[in-house]
Amino acid sequence: MAMHDIKISNIDAFISGFPPETQEILEQLRATIKDAAPDAEEKISYGIPTFSLKGNLVHFAAYKHHIGFYPGASCIEAFKNELTPYKLAKGTVQFPLGQPLPLDLITQMVQFRVKANLKKAESKRG
Repeated sequence: MAMHDIKISNIDAFISGFPPETQEILEQLRATIKDAAPDAEEKISYGIPTFSLKGNLVHFAAYKHHIGFYPGASCIEAFKNELTPYKLAKGTVQFPLGQPLPLDLITQMVQFRVKANLKKAESKRG
């Protein structure tokens, strides 16, 4: 199923378009991000689920064989040693379906992004 066939208006709608086992993983990822960034807002940006706090924090999406997690290039760089088991691209990590998500690592990455966004927002104010 192509993601861009229909206009998705919220994260629930996005998740509901996947098979139950993928929905479960997406909900787990969503809950982990919410716990790590309780003040972040959920939205759809670039057609995929996005958490925003003073700017975009992280995005995620599901594909046929993996979950795409998009914390940005600086975050990937900061956690590159922990991310060696996964396929990486600039600002993106792919978590294979059928393997448990590294929830502790995802939590740390989201917290890293929260700190970065708040620091950036702070420096803009001053």
